[in-house]
Amino acid sequence: MQTNEIELTAFGPEYLEAAIRLSRQAGWPHRLEDWQMALALSEGIVAVEDGRVVGTVLVTPYKRDCATINMVIVDEAVRGRGLGRKLMDAAFRIAGDRPLRLVATAEGLPLYDKLGFGESDAVLQHQGVVGEIAAAAEPEAASTADVEAIAKLDRLAFGADRGALIAYLAKVGEFAVLRRDGRVTGFAALRAFGRGEVIGPVVAADLDNAKALVAHFIAARPGRFLRVDTTAGTGLSVWLAEQGLAHLGGGIAMMKPPIRRAADPIANTFALANQALASSADTSCPPTPSSN
Repeated sequence: MQTNEIELTAFGPEYLEAAIRLSRQAGWPHRLEDWQMALALSEGIVAVEDGRVVGTVLVTPYKRDCATINMVIVDEAVRGRGLGRKLMDAAFRIAGDRPLRLVATAEGLPLYDKLGFGESDAVLQHQGVVGEIAAAAEPEAASTADVEAIAKLDRLAFGADRGALIAYLAKVGEFAVLRRDGRVTGFAALRAFGRGEVIGPVVAADLDNAKALVAHFIAARPGRFLRVDTTAGTGLSVWLAEQGLAHLGGGIAMMKPPIRRAADPIANTFALANQALASSADTSCPPTPSSN
């Protein structure tokens, strides 16, 4: 069957309630505020049949450096009709010639393979109600004056300018930072998301510093539901489970074209902002000399 009767149109705020319905059908925890954040940072398409939204896709650009394709959902009532491919073709048109990144579900993996995406790492979703732990000594709450330095460090770790994402996180959440000689050398963000709160992104020079940043937020929230999305390559997963954040699913980080970046001695990404908006260090964008 073809999808000629399904119309693709620009994703505006008027479609958010319908998008929430689709994400709930898929078993995703996104609230209205989570969709609003994704849409504010992205350009997207919805598929409409007989006045009903039956599909979504968002493309989140990071200047000209790269883009992530996310929130790809097809209503279960219209699956098997090629709509997923049609949504991806629309996403490619939005992204232009940017390198692409996404996190695939098991259901979407065969399509992304066909479209030329290569697997790079496993995304590990950790979540749960945390107990009491001791806070690490060095991390401290960030100030508004730190946001610019946080954005610069994030660009170094990710390889692209995600200033708009960092600014949005500063508006809706909070940051903790590590300092050395007065400079910001690591950071973690925390914001409300889904069932509770999510910690990420987390950027640090090494695993111990990443643990200290995550512990800063866990220690301040005993008895709260927290989530952290990391990747297998970071080495953070076992420690997160020890803190009461069980490994419950995840996805496959993919890229097109395949580009791997070596670990940076100064800044690496140990946790994602979430699976939709950001990828891991291994699936980040290639470093560029400038992002204008």
